[in-house]
Amino acid sequence: MSESKVPGLNVRITSKNQLENIKKVAITKPGQQALFLELDQNRPLAGIIQDICEKWGIMQPEEYAIQFSDQNKQQIYITERSRLDISNGDVLVLTPSPSKTAKEIYSTLKEGRPEDKMGAMEKMCALSPDITFAMEFITNEGLDLIKQFVRDTRFHGDPMAYLLRSFVALMEHSVVSWDTIEPEFTKKVTDYISSPKHGNKIIQPSLEILESVILYSTHLFKHKEVEQQVTPEKILPHLNTPELQKNALALLNALFLKANPEKKKKINLTVQSKTFRNALVTVSLEVWNRQWNAANNANQSVLNASRSIGSEMGHQLYCLQTLMLNMYETRMNTPADPDDATVQKQIDSLTKICFDVDSDSNQAGNRRSTLYRKLGFQDQANPANDFSLNTPPGLLALDNICYFSNKYQESCVKVVLENCTRADEHDCPFIKASIMLTKTLCEILRIGDPPQEEETAYYPMFFSHDKPFEEFFCICIQLLNKTWREMRASMEDFPKVLGVAKEQISRALQVQPPTFDAFRVKLNQLTYAEILRLWEKERKSKEEDQAQAAPIIELRKMITPEMTELIRQQRLNYLIEGSKFPKYTTRGRMKEKYWQWKLTPNLKAFHYGDCGENDQLTLEQLNNKLPVSDIKAFVTGRDCPHIKDKKEKNRTMTTLSFAIQLVNSESNDMFCFVAKDDVEFDMWSDGLNVLLGNEMSSSQKEKDLKMLLDMEIRIRLLDAEGIAIPNEPPPIPPEPENYDFNYPEL
Repeated sequence: MSESKVPGLNVRITSKNQLENIKKVAITKPGQQALFLELDQNRPLAGIIQDICEKWGIMQPEEYAIQFSDQNKQQIYITERSRLDISNGDVLVLTPSPSKTAKEIYSTLKEGRPEDKMGAMEKMCALSPDITFAMEFITNEGLDLIKQFVRDTRFHGDPMAYLLRSFVALMEHSVVSWDTIEPEFTKKVTDYISSPKHGNKIIQPSLEILESVILYSTHLFKHKEVEQQVTPEKILPHLNTPELQKNALALLNALFLKANPEKKKKINLTVQSKTFRNALVTVSLEVWNRQWNAANNANQSVLNASRSIGSEMGHQLYCLQTLMLNMYETRMNTPADPDDATVQKQIDSLTKICFDVDSDSNQAGNRRSTLYRKLGFQDQANPANDFSLNTPPGLLALDNICYFSNKYQESCVKVVLENCTRADEHDCPFIKASIMLTKTLCEILRIGDPPQEEETAYYPMFFSHDKPFEEFFCICIQLLNKTWREMRASMEDFPKVLGVAKEQISRALQVQPPTFDAFRVKLNQLTYAEILRLWEKERKSKEEDQAQAAPIIELRKMITPEMTELIRQQRLNYLIEGSKFPKYTTRGRMKEKYWQWKLTPNLKAFHYGDCGENDQLTLEQLNNKLPVSDIKAFVTGRDCPHIKDKKEKNRTMTTLSFAIQLVNSESNDMFCFVAKDDVEFDMWSDGLNVLLGNEMSSSQKEKDLKMLLDMEIRIRLLDAEGIAIPNEPPPIPPEPENYDFNYPEL
C-alpha cells in the first residue's frame, strides 16, 4: 500500500506538547486504499472524520465514525472521551456511525431475510458491549425487540445465544432498569437453564440474566413464580460443567442473598444435602488446587494467590460460604430461656454423658450443683442462665456443646474429666470455655456480616460437611484444652489462653485447609511453643533498636534523607515493573476485564493495555500510552468517580481506590483503579506522588523508612555492640587553667 496524506491532518510539529498529541495511525475501509495519518488529538473528531471522507469521496460524513480494529476493546467506537486510548501504530476503521448501524441492525432483525438476520445478530452481539452503540440501539427499541424474540421462541441455537448475550451486554450499561423485564421473559430464560439440550452458549447468558433479575429487580423477585422457576435443584447440574460453574454459583448466591428467612432455610438445607455438597467440594477443591499450585510457583501464601488465580470463582465460593455460615446468626443472637424445658433437657443429657449419671429433677440439689460446677457452669443454681447472659453466642454455644457431646462422646468425656482431675486453680471450665470459644469463632468467621465485594478467601472444608460450624467447634475446643495444658494455665490466664487459641486458629485458616483433617493437622503444628516463637520473631522485626537514645535519634535524622531517596527509587521501580488491575470506568467495574500498567524506564510515560486475568504482558505488548506530563493529579478513596456515586460503599474497596486525572479534562473523566491490597495501593500512590513532585504520604512509606533506618542503624552500631549508649552525651570537661601546650620537638 502506498502512503497517502489527508490535507489538514499532517500537522507540522512545532513543540514537544504538539508532538505528544500526534498519533501516527492507519485508517482503513473495505474497498479503499489505507491512509497513514498523523492524527492530532487536539482537533475535533468530527473534523478528522470529515477530512477522511473527503479524501475517499464519501458523502454525508456525519453518518460515519471511527472504530478500533481490535474487537477485544470494551469501547469499540472512538469518541471524544475514548480517543485517549489511541496509540501510535493503531489501525483504525472508518465505519457507519453507531446510530446508522443500530438502525440497520434493528431493521434487518425485524423485517430482513432469515439469512441476513443471522449476520445482524452476530454483529449486534459484537457491538453491544460498546456504550455508544448500546445507547443508540436501546433508543431505537432494539432491546424490546430482543425480548420479543426470546419470548416468542422464534430462534434456537446460535441465533438465540447471540440474542441472550447481546441482552446481557446491553443491560450491563445500566441504561435500562431490570424492573422492565416481564415475567414471561424470565420464564422463557428459566426454561433454558432447566434442560442441558440447549447447550452452554444459551445456558451461560441465561444464568447471568437470572442472577441480575434477582439482584437488581425491585419487584420481580417478589413474585412466587420467579422463586418457583429458579430453584437450587435447577442450578445443581451446571455446577458439574466447568464453563458454567461460576455463573451457576453466582445465581445460587443471588437466590440465597435475596430470599426471605424461611426461603433461606430451605435453600440452606438443599445446599447442605449430600449431592449438592459433593458438587461444591469438587468445585472448591479444583479452585483451591489452582491457588495452591500458583502459591508454590510464586512462593507466596494460598490466600494471596487466590486474588490472582480464579479470583472471580473464589469470590463466588466465598460468598456462598458466608451465606451458609450466616444461617447460624439467629441462634448466635438468641438467648436461652431459663424456663425452657428443652434447654434444661439438653443440659441434663450433657451431665449424663460426661459423668454417666442420671441428672433428673429428683436428684439431690447439692449433687446436681457439684456436677454443674465440674462442667464449668457459672450459675450452678440455674445453668441455663449461662447461655442467656452470654449473648452472643447465646443458644449457638449450647448447640455446639450438645453436638460435641453426642457425636464425639469419648472426646467430650476426655476433655471434661481431664479438667476435673486438675487442681481447682488450674481447672479449665468446659462450659465457660465453650461459650467464649464459640463467640471467638463467630468473630473469626465474621458470622452476621454480609459478603464483602472484593473478598476471595474461602475454606473448602466448610463445603464438606452438613454441620460445618459444629465440626469446626469440635476441633477447636480440643485445641483450646490442649493449649491450656501446654500453658499450664490457671483461671486468671483464661483470656490469655483464649487469645493464643484465636491466634492458632487464625494462622491455620490462612492456608485455606481443604479438609477438616488438614485443618486439625495444621493446628497440631501450631503449638503454644511455636506461637511464642512466631511472636518473638515478629516482635524482633518490629522493635525499635534503642530508639529513645539521643545519639540514635540524631543518627536517624542524619540518614533519613538517604533512606527516603532509596524508597523513592524503589517506588519508581515498582511502577516500572507494573501491575495488573481489575478494569474500572467512572461507571464502575467492567466484568471480568483486566488491564496492565507499566511505567517506562525513562519515567516519561505509562504504557497500558487490556489483558487476561492470568496474563503478564511486556512493555512492548502494551499499545496504549499516557505521558506523565499529561497527568494533572490523582485522587483516592471517596473522591474517585467510580466510588463516590455508589449507594453502598465497601470500606475495603474505598480505601484501595485511586484515579488519575488528566490535564484539561473533566473532573469525572479519569482512569480508575482498585488495588488488590494496601501494599499495591501505597506503592502506586507513592510512585505517582514522586512523578508529580510531591512528598510520599503512605503508611507503607513510613513502615519502609522505619525498617531501613533500623537496619542501617544496626549495621553502623555493630562495632558498638554490647556497649551501653547513654541517653545524654557525656559532660564537657572544664577548661584548663591555660593553653600553654607542650609540643615535642621534631
